[in-house]
Formats: sequence, C-alpha cells, structure tokens
Amino acid sequence: MGRWDPSSLRSPALRLAVLTAILLLELHPSLAGAPPEQSLGSSVSAVSTNKTECSKPEACAKGVVLPIWEPQNPSFGDKVARATVYFVALVYMFLGVSIISDRFMASIEVITSQEKEITIKKPNGETTTTTVRIWNETVSNLTLMALGSSAPEILLSVIEVIGHGFHAGTLGPATIVGSAAFNMFVIIGLCVYVVPDGETRKVKHLRVFFVTATWSIFAYIWLYLILSVISPGVVQVWEGLLTFFFFPICVLFAWVADRRLLFYKYVYKRYRTGKQRGMIIETEGDRPLPSKVDIEMDGKMLNSHGVDFLDGPLGLDIDEKDLDEEETRRDMAKILKELKQKHPDKEVEQLIELANYQVLSQQQKSRAFYRCQATRLMTGAGNILKKHAADQARKAVSMHEVRSDVGDNDPVSKIFFEPCSYQCLENCGTVAVNVMRRGGDLGKTISVDYRTEDGTANAGSDYEFTEGMVVFKAGETVKEIRVGIIDDDIFEEDENFLIHLTNVKVLTPEGEEPEDAEAANHVDSMACLGLPATATVTIFDDDHAGIFTFEEPVYHVSESVGTMEVKVLRTSGARGVVTLPYKTVEGTARGSGEDFEDVHGILEFQNDEIFKIIKVKIIDDEEYEKNKTFYVEIAEPRLVESNDTKGQDGEEQLKEEEEEEEALAGKDEEEQRIADMGRPMLGDHVKLEVIIEESYEFKNTVDKLIKKTNLALLVGTNSWRDQFIEAITVSAGEDDDDDECGEEKLPSCFDYVMHFLTVFWKVLFAFVPPTDYWNGWACFVVSICMIGLLTAVIGDLASHFGCTVGLKDSVTAVVFVALGTSVPDTFASKVAATQDQYADASIGNVTGSNAVNVFLGIGVAWSIAAIYHNSRGEEFRVDPGRLAFSVTLFTIFAFIAVGVLMYRRRPEIGGELGGPRTAKILTSMLFVSLWFLYILFSSLEAYCHIQGF
Repeated sequence: MGRWDPSSLRSPALRLAVLTAILLLELHPSLAGAPPEQSLGSSVSAVSTNKTECSKPEACAKGVVLPIWEPQNPSFGDKVARATVYFVALVYMFLGVSIISDRFMASIEVITSQEKEITIKKPNGETTTTTVRIWNETVSNLTLMALGSSAPEILLSVIEVIGHGFHAGTLGPATIVGSAAFNMFVIIGLCVYVVPDGETRKVKHLRVFFVTATWSIFAYIWLYLILSVISPGVVQVWEGLLTFFFFPICVLFAWVADRRLLFYKYVYKRYRTGKQRGMIIETEGDRPLPSKVDIEMDGKMLNSHGVDFLDGPLGLDIDEKDLDEEETRRDMAKILKELKQKHPDKEVEQLIELANYQVLSQQQKSRAFYRCQATRLMTGAGNILKKHAADQARKAVSMHEVRSDVGDNDPVSKIFFEPCSYQCLENCGTVAVNVMRRGGDLGKTISVDYRTEDGTANAGSDYEFTEGMVVFKAGETVKEIRVGIIDDDIFEEDENFLIHLTNVKVLTPEGEEPEDAEAANHVDSMACLGLPATATVTIFDDDHAGIFTFEEPVYHVSESVGTMEVKVLRTSGARGVVTLPYKTVEGTARGSGEDFEDVHGILEFQNDEIFKIIKVKIIDDEEYEKNKTFYVEIAEPRLVESNDTKGQDGEEQLKEEEEEEEALAGKDEEEQRIADMGRPMLGDHVKLEVIIEESYEFKNTVDKLIKKTNLALLVGTNSWRDQFIEAITVSAGEDDDDDECGEEKLPSCFDYVMHFLTVFWKVLFAFVPPTDYWNGWACFVVSICMIGLLTAVIGDLASHFGCTVGLKDSVTAVVFVALGTSVPDTFASKVAATQDQYADASIGNVTGSNAVNVFLGIGVAWSIAAIYHNSRGEEFRVDPGRLAFSVTLFTIFAFIAVGVLMYRRRPEIGGELGGPRTAKILTSMLFVSLWFLYILFSSLEAYCHIQGF
C-alpha cells in the first residue's frame, strides 16, 4: 500500500469533507467507535419516540405578556377564529414595529450625521476650515445602523430568554437565523433584479464587505460549534460572553479594513483638502511630498507623521474619490438645461423641484435613510425627497415676494421720493416729482414739508424756487410736487437742483395739527421720513444739438436677460434732429448667434429727445461661470437740417456763419468750449464694453444644488407639533414617473388605506421625543424601549398562533416572524439598489446585520442566561438539534450566495447587482430558490421528515 500524502488535504473540497466528518463524529459519538451495546429493539424504540415527539403538536404556554386563550382545546371553528385573530394582530403589530423603527432609525441618522469643523493648514501658510463627520461610516453601519435594522430580532431573543425564567427559547434564535436567510437570499435576489437593465451596482468598500461577509458566515459556524461540538447541548458562560465580544472585534476588523491600518507602512498616503466643502481627500500610491503638509485640528498641529491620528477614533470622513467641484457644477448645469429642454412648459418652481429631487436622489445615503423612506412610503407618509424638493423650490421662488412685502408690513408710515432722480428739458415748463407713502396706518392724515435748494442750477434763472406742504389724506399713498422750469435761449451745460422733504406730521381727520404733547408722543411711532428724502432734478439744455454718449464705459449683463437694452444719452442740448450710427464689435464673445446677435444701424434723435435705446439679443447657453466681452460703438453724429433750413439760399447761410464767427472771436477759451458744445458731438463714452456674465439665478440655483443636503434634516423632527401634524397627514407615496415631481400629486387609494391602518401607531409614536432633543439620543432611548415592548407582544402572538394552527415555534419563526420583521428592510434595499450608485447600502449592510444578529441577539441573551444558571450552580441547556441543522443549512447556502456575488464582479457582468437581463434573472431565481430550499428543509427537519443532527 502507498503512503498517505498529507498534502492531499490541501484540496478545499477534501478539507470540507474532513471537517464535516469530524463535526458529525463529535455530535454522534457512536459513529466514532463507541461501544454498540444498544440492541435493535431499543434503537427502534428510540426512533419511534423521536417520531412521536416530532408529530406531537406543541401545547400553548403562557407568554411573556399575553396569557393563554382559554379553553386550551377548542373546536375546529374556534381554532380558525383564534388563528385569524392572532394572525391579524401579528400583522398589525408588525406595522407598529415598522413605524417605531422608523423613528428609531431617524434618531440614528441624526446621531451619525453629527459633524465637526477642522482647520487644515496648507504649505503656503493659508488655512481653510472644512466640515467632517464624527462617526466613521463603517463603524456606524455595523453598530447603530445594524442595531436599528435588527432591533426586533435582537430584542425578541433577549426578551424570550428573560421572560421564560432564563431558559432557552426556540422562537428568538430561529427568528435570527430565519431573518438572516431572508436577508441574504430574498433581499439580495430582489436587489439584483430591480436594477434597470444594462446598469450595474458594485460594492464600493470591497475590503469591508469581505470582512463583514466572513464574519457573518463565521457567526453561524461559531453558533454551530458551541451548540454541537464544544459543549453539546450546554452553553457555558465563556461561550456566551465570547459570542458577545465577537461583536466589537468584528467592528474593529471592519474599521481596520476601511482605514487600511494594517497596510499603512507599505502604502504611501497623503491627505489634502478637496475642492468640495466637507471633503478631505486621501490618495494612495504617491511618494510623500517634499514639503510636509501640516494639519491643524482643534488648535493642535499634526504633521505628516501624525496622519495616523486622522485614522484614529475620530473616524473622520475621508473620501477616496476626488470629486472635482467644477465637474460637479457642470453636471448640475447640465441637469438644469436638460430639464428646461425636456419640460419647456413647466414653471421655474417646478423645474427647481425636479432638479432638487434628481440631485437628492443621486446623493449617497445611509441605510437608516433608506429604511425611513421605505417605511414612510409604505405607510402613506409620502416621499421624503419629493416633499423636501417641493419645499425648497417654493422657498426659492417666493423669496423675492417676501422681500417686496416687507415695506408694506412696516407699522410706521414712511414718506419718501420715488424715484429720487428726475430729468427734464428746460422748455418743459414744469417738472412733476412723486412723493410716496408706504406702511403704517393708511387711515391717518399725514403732512410733510418740502423745499427746493440750488445745485448747479440757480433759482430764478433756471427754475422757480418752490416750498410748501404735501398732505396725505386717509387712503392716499402718492402725491405730486410741481416745480416750474425757466427756459432761455442761452446755451448752458446741464444743471441740477435739489428738493428736500422735512417735518413729517400726523394731522387730525379735519387736517389740523393735534396738541403739542400728543404730537410729540405719537408722531415718531406713526410716521417718519423714509429714504430717499431728497430728490435731484437735472435740467437738460435744449438750445444746441447735444453731446452723445453711453451712461457708463462698462456694462455687465446676465446671459439670461434675453434682450439687452443699452441707453444712449443726449446731454447738453436737445435741439434739432440728429442721426447717430452704431454697431456691435466682437471681443471674447462671438456674434452671429453664438454669444450675441450682431446689430448695426442708425439712431435718429428727434427734437427735444434726450435718449435712445439700442437692443442686442444675448444668447443664453447656461454656463456656470461666464465672462465674455463684446463692444457697442457709436460714430460721429450728424445734424439733419429741417425743411425750412434747406430752403434758405447759400448766401444767407454763409452770412450767418460769418456773424457767428465774429461773435465768438471775442470770447475766452471757456466760452469757446461751451460754444463748441452746441454742435452735435461725441462724449466721453463712445465705446461701451459689454461683459456677459452667467445668470445669477442660474448660478445661485446650481450652487444650492451642489451643496449636499444633510439628510438627517429630512428624516428628523424638531418639535412635537411637527410630529403630530405629520402623523395625521396622508401624503402621496412613490410613483414611477419622476417627471411628475414638479406637479401636485394626490394620494392614491393605497396611501389612504395604509394611513387609516397605521394612524393609531403614528399618533401614538408621535409622543416619542423629537430627534432634535439631546442630538437624537432621547428619541433613540425611548424608541428602543417601545420596540422591546412591541417585540414581547409579537413573540407571544407568534407562539400562540403557531400552537393554535399546529406549527412549531421554529417553523413559525423562520416563516412568519422573520418575514414580518424584514419587510421594511426589503423595501429599503430595493430603493437603495435603484437610487444609489453603489451596492453598499443595499447588500453591504445585509452581511453586517447578519453577524450583529448573532453576536448581540444570541450573545447577550445566552450570556445573561448562562451567568444566571452558573450563579445557581446549574447549566444553561440549549437543544442543539433543530437550530444546529438550520444554522448548518444557512451556512452552506450563504457560501454559495457570496461566491455568486463575487463571480458577478467579472467583466462580463460588471457588478454584484444588475447587469444583463439574463444574468439578473438567473441570479435572482437562484437566490430565491435557496431561500425556499432553506424553508423547506428546515420545516421537514422540524417534523422529522428528514433526519437532522
């Protein structure tokens, strides 16, 4: 015979077979060569007894909270009635647990979303402040998030042990294993299928996924070991405590994988500030920078050797992907432009709402957020994202309306000029100036004094000095002051004078002044001068042709203006008809319809006309940042002679010109300059530089869209009032057409039915403290207490339902209880799979939750029971049979599931979720089949139709 080669054990299949054989030998000592003293008759008797135990229905026992429904042996009709009552009550309690779990997860979202500011010092000495999250994403997912997702299962196991006198129960552990099976097979299978055809979702944090997947499978292998191998049928204190301590060890391993601490000395890392606020970027594979970048945090300096501190307990969010801010802005601008093209008939508010919803849908979210969103859609509370997007859009559109109404709501009447600047020709006769009254009690009679004051214009020669009083009677808001303008034939430069308002008084209804004491006490609180209280009137000379110029040398215009209007002024005279050529000239902005439309032509100023408008069409291509220029030029003006002037003969014209030259010969240089200004001529600004800038509204909208919304604000509440209003309000749920986001959508029949069914729970749990109290911890503590109470009732209802219809607790747990507690997670994972760009939120947390279920749900419960029995000198005994079989079956199927997910990362499929339609369908069918096989084999083993352990 050849020698046995130990290297043959290197085969994975052979090693698995050897391990299985060892486990079976440990469980069944007779197979290992124990003395076969048992006779055939006794063996048959044992099998018969075992069969009897399997077929024997479990008797109903008193629950932790609910008593037994007497009598205990009812007729068939009574059994059907009782089973119906138990089942309906069980479903209703599941709804209640879902809603209080929503409050619980909202508090977790608020807790894990807390942020702190750190100051980063750059090599050049500049400092910048950025905001980072206190909680590490991986740590929060494996601790609070997993606890929130699995709270009913964990508490059910703990309450069952404590409530039954610290004796082992079947319902709690079986629910944990059944829930793990449902999560691993049904939820992941659904997530694979719901991703749109052709799209894929990959796990982003693959190292963390490997760690949590390994621990989730190890948790159930460990459960089998302590049940059937190490100490069969007995759970010792150290086994229970070690099971519990595996939880922090699992979290630590996942955190180490996330932070790459074990590979730090082999991988060069450096940190820098990202362009997007709130991001610190970590890069790998680069050599250390020559100049060391110091990081100042809370006043303490950290050099490059202190980068480990960033990976320490603070758990700072360090994004591995460099999100370029400019790229993000371009994406947001592209979204807005596409929405405008797709929905040209929608209002601005609806477009902003659509954009807000699209951005919020693409933003990365936590497991807690998806759980809250799924629960609220399921219970008729509405779509969180769409409600927030609609609120933000309404605020953005109504902002200018709020500002415009501020003056009207002022309790004090303000008296002021509107506008504060007026222009007129000196031949206009009189100029009218408006005085406004705004705010306060319009039923009062108010007077104000006015008086003119010289500027460059003189009273008596250029205008008529005017003073007096304006009286606003009840209900009047506008009054007019008229000032006479004096015309002369002497050429002058443009001149101005001022009009002042003074001495506001509140009069009696008869128009008389009240007593002095009363006036002194009440005038200031009822009426006063507003701004502007001084008006400026400019008098244009009309004795000469004028000077033509633009108002300013530079003009800024928004690309969204549509048509730009440029004013050409005619100053220092307005006599005669003058033509003025103009044209546009390209700069960095291009004409011919690219950035603006080319224009050219001739402006014709009529007699006494003091300004003209040039219109240029600006092309709106909705760029986030734009700074392009072009020019508008005006050429030499030309005076157009009137018909009677054309009729004069040449001699008379020549004579007049000679007389004019003789009259001007004796004038000094200043008078000569003024005389020259009498002819039409160009002013100082003949070439206008036009700068096309991005639309302020568009830029402001993009800036708001790229700022990440703190999702804790969406799911959290800040007052009991908000909670009760939300509890009694039914809102529209999810719809498939996101384009309807910008329109008001009424709740469906399903929304009303679910709201009616759950309104009791909503109102009851509105008494839970808002998430703003104690940074969410008050809501956290109260919610978990409520979940524990409901879970105790659910355990009793499930047990009574099972014994009524003849189901064993192990079957009831894996079929009904596990399914009921996992429904909200199913909806949450479905939404996460379709909306999130990664698979972490949909399947990455499934593996972590499965491990936490065992380490906390069974570890805590069995540790408490083992310590209790050990203190009394007893052993804590647990029947390993059905649970060990169920755990082994799940572990084998879990290996298959994880292997399939890893295979799907190959290029032909592209990711754990989605991919080609055929691959999706086959994967989903495989996963759902694994769950059905698990349920089938577990049930057959429970009733001894197949041989277990």
